[in-house]
Amino acid sequence: MSIFKGAEITADQNLECDVCIIGSGAGGAHVAERLSAAGKSVIVLEEGGHHTSDEFNLSEPDMFYMLYQEHANRATSDLSIAILQGRAVGGTTVVNWTTSFRTPEHVMAYWAEHFGTEVTHEMLTPHWERVEQRLNIREVPLDFMNRNNKVLWDGATKLGWHPTLLRRNVKDCASLGYCGMGCAIDAKQSMLITMLPDAVKNGAKIYADCRAVTIEADGRRISKVNGVILDPVTGQPNGRTVTVRAKVAVLSGGAINSPALLLRSKIGNRNQRVGKRTFLHPVVASISEFTDPIEPFYGAPQSVACHEFERREDGKMGYFMEAAPLFPMFSGAASSEMGEELGTAMKALYRSNALAAIGIDGFDPKDLDEGGMVSLKPSGMPKVDYKWTPRMIEMLRDGNVNLARIQLAAGAERVRSLHTRPVVVKSEKDLAALESADFGRLRVKCFTAHQMGGCIMGKDPKVSVVDPKLKHHEFDNLFVVDGSIFPTSLGVNPQLSIYGHASWASETIKAAV
Repeated sequence: MSIFKGAEITADQNLECDVCIIGSGAGGAHVAERLSAAGKSVIVLEEGGHHTSDEFNLSEPDMFYMLYQEHANRATSDLSIAILQGRAVGGTTVVNWTTSFRTPEHVMAYWAEHFGTEVTHEMLTPHWERVEQRLNIREVPLDFMNRNNKVLWDGATKLGWHPTLLRRNVKDCASLGYCGMGCAIDAKQSMLITMLPDAVKNGAKIYADCRAVTIEADGRRISKVNGVILDPVTGQPNGRTVTVRAKVAVLSGGAINSPALLLRSKIGNRNQRVGKRTFLHPVVASISEFTDPIEPFYGAPQSVACHEFERREDGKMGYFMEAAPLFPMFSGAASSEMGEELGTAMKALYRSNALAAIGIDGFDPKDLDEGGMVSLKPSGMPKVDYKWTPRMIEMLRDGNVNLARIQLAAGAERVRSLHTRPVVVKSEKDLAALESADFGRLRVKCFTAHQMGGCIMGKDPKVSVVDPKLKHHEFDNLFVVDGSIFPTSLGVNPQLSIYGHASWASETIKAAV
């Protein structure tokens, strides 16, 4: 087996290869598979541990600690937005909810117009088709949706909106509902059980529990990647190091860790654009209670979406709507209620529903630095700041109101917001209180499970980090292949967009080796 765990590495490692890939998630795994299949020697460095389905015990405290960045405590610096992001061999694909969208054509057209990107929907189509076949991406049957998602389907339909069925990367799914804690039966076709094993069969080597600390450059070429081995229990360096010399380096650490690595290395940021234009798809959620059981902890977490408000008029931020599962620990932590009120809410969990409005950030042409920024903490770890603009606040308000409308239309007897003092809605007349509520920073719980931007692609090296082929503007042998390359957010769940771009970019990377 060519997957090395931190506990197994007892001496410093000095390695050489054709391609060194930093990160093993949606981007890195695809590059590893494509380049290793082409006969290139590949080494993958992954900060997270290597865990398999027999370890996925469906326990919230265990799995959040094991499989998420900062044990699921990652957040913006002011704590206003909680950031859910995977940290394991396979990256966020191990813990995402399997929703699979191709990049919308109008989004790619916007990138071409405003940032000079060259990849088109037509160019990515054969790559998406290949990936979809390998990962068994299929539309969810109508009778497969759980009751939590059916609230979105029924409510939106009654309001005259147009919900759609989603596609998921699963095979022989048993509807356990615990996708966010790793798939205990390997039904989810994550990178952990698909592209990474394919790469290993081709000769690739994966070093788990290995944090890339810095990258060194000699002129226009990356010369060395320096990493440390982490103790799998404490997550702290154990004294062992890894040094990789490669012909080509690929950053695939994600939209937060890839910019942080460049900043920590003090290279590749002459234009001061690394970490800028970071987008989070800011999420506001609405919780409703029904008379009959909903059991939001069972079944496919997401099988329905509604993009009715994706493209809004007058420069307003668009959003799309999906369902979200509810589990005891996560629900308790997300709630603003305490004491007896929290106890009452938790007792009603089995008949509760959760819907989310997901903001589509990055499309304000007046704001070059829209969204957030990645910088460094004194420790050298990433720090994320995010601007709460009037556009975003208006989106959170409008989204929350429309989520409540959907839930009421579906028959909810009670809807509550996630404000510090929850707004309770029992009928349409109560929506006025929600419309007038304060949706500012730290006044309402806000989340994100999607991170994009920070090393955006573009033709102009003054405003972008990588060129239209995903090669860093300042280096001849450094590529960035992950969600950080997107010049805006996507307006859809990002995994399939990253898969397609990674498969496409692998052809250019192969030619550079």
